[in-house]
Amino acid sequence: MIVTSQTNNVLGSTSGRWRVWSLSDGYIEMPADLLRDPQDNPVPQAALAGALRLSVNCFALAGPGVDGVLIDSGGGGWAPTVGRLEQAMAEAKIDPASITVLALTHAHQDHVHGLLTPDGRVLFPNLKAIVIPEAAVQSFFAYAHLAQFRPLLKAVQNGDHVGERLRAVALPGHAAGHTGYTFDTDEDRFLFFGDIVHVPALQFGTPAFSWGYDDDQLTARATRLKVFSDAAEGGRGSPAGTLAGRASVAWCVRAKHTAMSRQEDE
Repeated sequence: MIVTSQTNNVLGSTSGRWRVWSLSDGYIEMPADLLRDPQDNPVPQAALAGALRLSVNCFALAGPGVDGVLIDSGGGGWAPTVGRLEQAMAEAKIDPASITVLALTHAHQDHVHGLLTPDGRVLFPNLKAIVIPEAAVQSFFAYAHLAQFRPLLKAVQNGDHVGERLRAVALPGHAAGHTGYTFDTDEDRFLFFGDIVHVPALQFGTPAFSWGYDDDQLTARATRLKVFSDAAEGGRGSPAGTLAGRASVAWCVRAKHTAMSRQEDE
């Protein structure tokens, strides 16, 4: 993967014949004691901060078989510190009208409410399908203000193909149906992992730390440990070598079994 551009809101890259963008939708601040150790106690080095700033990121793909695919849509008008996706797309020179498929990792507000801008406009006028984990459909239906998008929902399960080289992968623990998406360009294998990591600065180093809002902290922890282990080993059976989520992008260098991340939760 070659980084081609970087601003506060956009990280652009190429991999083979494809382009991948990380797009910042903003951030949310959460109580620091939500970060928990394996005994379900607050993590001291986080608790001292009082609050943690969590990045909200979306990912756009372009190239054969995945043109017009966006992964997650951000928070829209859910909170005053999110809803910046339209601005980030403009910086990346991506026309929202070019997005035809939205792939959701789960149905929490900061991942789905961006279907509408903070002022209530439909952000993606040519959207044809909203790929969503089957177990998350009912959660989406709970958002009455998103009712107009219900006919576009396309439920997927673990292993289903979303597009050429793009496949759904179950990543259980955080939320109903929580799902990542793997993307293989032959040169790189990406995993867009949603919310298996909330605090990159601490959870990449200590993946046993969990998040208080995980539906099942034990399962979420096991998922995170397995993803990190598989990425570090880097075999062809591994779902990913490049991880993307709240850390924006993390490159797992297989030969050295190390990881680096671009962080936005400063």
